[in-house]
Amino acid sequence: MLETATLGLLQQEPLHGYRLKQKLELFMGSCISVNYGSIYPLLKRLEDRGLISVLLEEDGEAGSSRKIYSITDAGIQRWKQKMLEHPQESWVNARSRFLIKYFFFNDLEVHERVKLINRRIMMCQLRLEDPEIHEIVANEYQTNVLAYCKSTIQAEIQWLRQQLAVEEERLMNCSYG
Repeated sequence: MLETATLGLLQQEPLHGYRLKQKLELFMGSCISVNYGSIYPLLKRLEDRGLISVLLEEDGEAGSSRKIYSITDAGIQRWKQKMLEHPQESWVNARSRFLIKYFFFNDLEVHERVKLINRRIMMCQLRLEDPEIHEIVANEYQTNVLAYCKSTIQAEIQWLRQQLAVEEERLMNCSYG
């Protein structure tokens, strides 16, 4: 998820590591954990793989240099691939991944956004219908947590359907325009 978010932000503008970390925390802090121990090694791996490049190296504070990174064409292709994939993962990670993807929806085609929203709706519905969830409920507090979780998922489905309606309207306008 951190790779997708990093490539997405670098697609919007060139950034140095500190500013990238700030933006990740500001916009995606509820979805991913961000620390310097993960940012700088990731930037190095992305650079080694040719997905980003050093646009500029400038003097930083205290005499150290600061690299400004930009995304390459290969990085844009990798970002798009990551945006459209559906990895097998935990429910919590799937929710976070979708929110990160949604943050960058402006950089996708309408039909791609529709596909991702439909998939998320389906995953939410499957979660609500999962019989194993009911098997773990043994007392009043667990019942209350389950009810809260269900209401959260139902609210997410409602929000997703609203977003889907907007995207389907855009899709129809593209077809007739």
